[in-house]
Amino acid sequence: MDITADAAGPPPGGYAAARTRLLRQETPSGPGRRAALARLTDDWLAALFTTSAADAVTRNGTPADPPPGGPRAPRPAPRRGAALVAVGGYGRGELSPRSDLDLLLLHDETVDPKAVAALADGIWYPVWDLGLALDHSVRTTAQARTTAREDLKVQLGLLDARHIAGDPSLTTALRTAVLADWRNQAPKRLPELRALGDERTRRHGELQFLLEPDLKEAHGGLRDLTALRAVAASWLADAPREGLAEARTRLLDTRDTLHLATGRATDRLALQEQDQVAADLGLADADALLRRVYEAARTVAYADDVTWREVGRVLRARSARSGLRGLLTGGRPGRGRTPGTSGDTAERTPLAEGVVEQDGEAVLARAARPQQDPVLPLRAAAAAAQAGLPLSPHAVRRLATAARPLPVPWPAEAREQFVTLLGAGPPTVGVWEALEAEGLITRLLPDWERVRCRPQRNAVHRWTVDRHCVETAVRAGALSRRVGRPDLLLVAALLHDIGKGWPGDHSTTGEVIARDVAARIGFGPADTGTVAALVRHHLLLVETATRRDLDDPATVQKVADAVGDPETLGLLHALTEADALATGPAAWSAWRASLVTDLVRRVTDVLTGEPPRQPDDSGPSAAAAPGQRRLAAEALRTGGPVLSLSPGTPEGAPVGGEPEPVGVELHIAVPERAGLLPAAAGVLALHRLAVRSADLRLLEPDAGRAGEEEEADGPVLLLSWRVAAEYGSLPDAARLRADLLRALDGSLDITARLAEREAAYPRRHGVRPPPPRVTVAPAASRHATVLEVRAQDAPGLLHRIGRALEAAGVRLRSAHISTLGANAVDAFYLTGTDGAPLPGSRAAEVARAVQSALG
Repeated sequence: MDITADAAGPPPGGYAAARTRLLRQETPSGPGRRAALARLTDDWLAALFTTSAADAVTRNGTPADPPPGGPRAPRPAPRRGAALVAVGGYGRGELSPRSDLDLLLLHDETVDPKAVAALADGIWYPVWDLGLALDHSVRTTAQARTTAREDLKVQLGLLDARHIAGDPSLTTALRTAVLADWRNQAPKRLPELRALGDERTRRHGELQFLLEPDLKEAHGGLRDLTALRAVAASWLADAPREGLAEARTRLLDTRDTLHLATGRATDRLALQEQDQVAADLGLADADALLRRVYEAARTVAYADDVTWREVGRVLRARSARSGLRGLLTGGRPGRGRTPGTSGDTAERTPLAEGVVEQDGEAVLARAARPQQDPVLPLRAAAAAAQAGLPLSPHAVRRLATAARPLPVPWPAEAREQFVTLLGAGPPTVGVWEALEAEGLITRLLPDWERVRCRPQRNAVHRWTVDRHCVETAVRAGALSRRVGRPDLLLVAALLHDIGKGWPGDHSTTGEVIARDVAARIGFGPADTGTVAALVRHHLLLVETATRRDLDDPATVQKVADAVGDPETLGLLHALTEADALATGPAAWSAWRASLVTDLVRRVTDVLTGEPPRQPDDSGPSAAAAPGQRRLAAEALRTGGPVLSLSPGTPEGAPVGGEPEPVGVELHIAVPERAGLLPAAAGVLALHRLAVRSADLRLLEPDAGRAGEEEEADGPVLLLSWRVAAEYGSLPDAARLRADLLRALDGSLDITARLAEREAAYPRRHGVRPPPPRVTVAPAASRHATVLEVRAQDAPGLLHRIGRALEAAGVRLRSAHISTLGANAVDAFYLTGTDGAPLPGSRAAEVARAVQSALG
């Protein structure tokens, strides 16, 4: 065969121009454009192959006939003994604008090596000259098979081998051999392939939950789709095919658009690129883009999990059969499961009505009739989660297609099974995902569609909205023994963020939706009202405890009025903890837990009519109070700042299963004078101390007693900080005190020093954070005006706020500072110089001044 007959010739105007025209067409990213780009590239490479082969013939000439009986002379030109083969993504025709060209120059053993080298140079160099990335190799069929046996990634690429030019019989022989090798070696290679996937997940995370996902390497990405193709090629197992083709298309379309938007071969969907990629794909915004990507990733991840579970089952069954054969032939038994544990002969153990366990999965009993039993989907899900088993995908598919819809409101059994599912702990997550994969969740709860796969652009949150809600229910299940109505707690936990799919405040919107959902699933009016109230106020306790003065009676009374009764308060307390634990490590700590517990205790006293109790000596804050009073007395005696730096509550200890952020406690007592807050905050910033939380309190003359020793004769500002070093070690208290003294006497210009440091920082491009928000909280206190500040955390932020308040001429009674991830959430209790709350117009003026200072 003459290999030149395959060439279509170079495209008009040259390959580079034709490629540019194709990528700049109005045609959006999609399978059609990728296929066209692959065809265009095939034609160009085939022409290069033909031209290079002809040149090799011209340079090397024609060999003389071998002497009779003598050795065969090597052929000088690869006319029939060579082929150009696309492998990997190019072999699949998935050619993105900046994809590598994965090429194999295949030849037989009879071809002259010099001719092969000349042929390779004639192909590789034109590719490099155009600046295209090239992953290339030159091998015989035997060499390719040997390399594949040694390198799993090479073998995966060869599974997608596709002929481009040259001798097609070589490509066919290679494909046949590689597929046979793969199927023969599958029991050994598939565990290796799964280990590679697990390592990728550890390194790159779950694509469906990442704000800047790697479309290729993260779990649920393009690499997993390639692995699923390889598993299918092994003939041992196959992935659920529903939705996979669409998921692949969505991920590839996103990557194509990302390549064109950045001009780079990148798979990471960075924040700064998302708006442009969304616009190029015709989507509303970056959130719509992420949701589209998450939906595809969730489909792939579920198929991946199901497929590997099936691979494990098949391999265990093979091992068991091998062991049985060994026993029958007198050999040693295998290490697999006992015979009869797979297929139709597997033992079936009842789990619930219509649900049994078979081969490590929850499946439908043979007598189950989904079309006559509308509660069966929830019963099967609850039974699987309670048993800690995955719900068989075949069972879920049958339930999705055959089960009758539940009546509204749900019958009592359906509600009980639903609560059982929510309270099953960590296994709930996998079962919930199985139901979602077949659309059963949105069929049961139509409002769930609004939060499904919805991203949360907040560094504190680790999950999408829907997964966070499920995780909160899981956490609430562990706290259900603390409340009298665990069913209401679990349902409220699942629904607490349901309002995030709608405009407006999600707590207010969520209250309305939760009321409808609770009634839908069969709760009575009173219980429906409780669930709605829990959703409405699910942030009340933690926000009040960390941002309000708990010694102010108005603070406690406001919470009591909102909650209404001790039982609801107990539910809200548990929901608060579950929500924080399901958010991420930065959302909950021993410090926040103690503040919330203290607030709950005070509100309980109000709701039960008990007189306010003094804090006992068992909590960390109570234990520190005598030391703080001694600091205040010492500050009054010396007339200067007194500092105490201590480890405080151990930060490395797990709280609720989550590690706490690193930090130490710093207490500063200073007789009241102008400029204390900006000076102290500025000194901390200069020493590169990040403020995790802070409590600033003005101690009046009768509050500064040091036991029976000293009598306070003036107000003292007590600043209690939790700080952590941005890097390096913590400074000692003496250095901090010395710099604070210099800042107070004016010899240390903190503002200038911070400005110099900020100017020296490299400018980083990224998404601009939302602007700061400064508001006056109405009726938050009877004794002071409460100013709330929400801003992006940054070095010197509290210093700028303090300077603005100082310039406004107001008096700071107390402050409550919280840092949640990259967000600062602060509350300042202010009065005029007369000690009274600020008039409305004056408070608004101060708020504007602080807003202006924050830019």
